[in-house]
Amino acid sequence: MNPSPTPAHNKLAVLTVPAFKDNYLWLIHDGAHAAVVDPGDADPILEALAAHGLTLTAILLTHHHADHIGGVPRLLEHADVPVFGPRNDGIDAVTQPLGEGERITVPGIGLDLRVLDVPGHTLGHIAYVRDEPGAAWLFCGDTLFGAGCGRLFEGTPAQMADSLAKLAALPDDTLVYCAHEYTLSNLRFAQQVEPGNRALQMRIVADNQARGTNLPTIPSTIAIEKATNPFLRADEPAIVESLVEVGRLQPGADALAAFTALREWKNVF
Repeated sequence: MNPSPTPAHNKLAVLTVPAFKDNYLWLIHDGAHAAVVDPGDADPILEALAAHGLTLTAILLTHHHADHIGGVPRLLEHADVPVFGPRNDGIDAVTQPLGEGERITVPGIGLDLRVLDVPGHTLGHIAYVRDEPGAAWLFCGDTLFGAGCGRLFEGTPAQMADSLAKLAALPDDTLVYCAHEYTLSNLRFAQQVEPGNRALQMRIVADNQARGTNLPTIPSTIAIEKATNPFLRADEPAIVESLVEVGRLQPGADALAAFTALREWKNVF
C-alpha cells in the first residue's frame, strides 16, 4: 500500500490500495471516514480501513466487471452504506444509479463529484470528476489508463474515442486515478507508435524508475496523458505515419479510422 499522509479532519486524501495482480482500489478519506472506488476485493479495503482508523461511508462503482465490484457484498456486510454506480451497466448492488451530468455529495466525507458517461470498455461505464480548482480528480475505472485505454469489450471505437475526448477536455492538472497498473506495457506500445515523442521518452524513464522501487505510476495527470498517451493522440501525424507504415491504416483516413486501427494494433501488441 502506498498511502498519502493522513490528513487533518475534513481535508481529503486518496489511499492507493493494490489488489489482485495489478488493480488499484481507491480509498478517499478525511482522516475519519472513507469512500471506496471499485472495490474488486474486500480484504485489502477492510485491512486499510482498520490500519488507518477509517469508517466506510460509501461505495463508488464505475462498471460491472468482477475485479471492480467483487468485494461489494462483503463490504456491505461490514457497513450498511449507499452504493453509487452506473445506471445502465447491470450492477444489482447499486442503490444510487447515476449517469451523465448528475452530481453527488459522497456521504461522510462531503466530496462533491460530477458524473460522466464514458462508454466503450462497457456500454454503461461512468467516471467521477472532482472539479476542485487545484485539486481536481478523475476516477475513470478502465476507460483511460496510464498511456493507454481500456479494451472495447462492449462498446465501439467511436464511443471510446468520444469518451476519451471528454476526459481529455478536463483541466490539465486533473489527477487521473485509473484502476490498473498497466503503464509500463502501455508505454512500450506508445514508444513503438510515436518513437520521436520527447515527452514520452521522459515518461518512460520516470515510470520505469517508479516501478523499479515498487511505486505506482498512477495517478498521472490529464496533461501527461495528452502529451504521451497514443489514444489521446491518434490523429498526430507521427502516429498516423506509423499506422500507415505497418499497413494498419490507409493514407488519408480520418481520425476515427486512426483510433480504431491503433486500438486493434494494441490488442495484439
